[in-house]
Amino acid sequence: MYVITRTYETKPGQARLAATLAAKLCKVYEDAGQRDQPTVTFNGGTLPGETNRVYMRWFADTIESPYRAGNTAPDTSEFGSKLREVTVRNWIEFEELLSEDKFQES
Repeated sequence: MYVITRTYETKPGQARLAATLAAKLCKVYEDAGQRDQPTVTFNGGTLPGETNRVYMRWFADTIESPYRAGNTAPDTSEFGSKLREVTVRNWIEFEELLSEDKFQES
């Protein structure tokens, strides 16, 4: 099982709008059955830590290419283009979720 995080660095003052758009994108993917219960968090500058950041996180059993055979990507153009307008850059990170069956004895 993996935890996948897409991080958006937003233009100043745009984190909440970007988070809203990201949540709408997540809903499109969730409705298409391609993401399971994604979450969106943001820091627009009222909290300690990195400001002007939006984080989309979801779990996946496998990491699959969006270009895989038979994949039909949902249409996210409505929200994706607006999200690109209020962000500076974005990146994705993959982490393996530790479960008891992966425990390592010292």
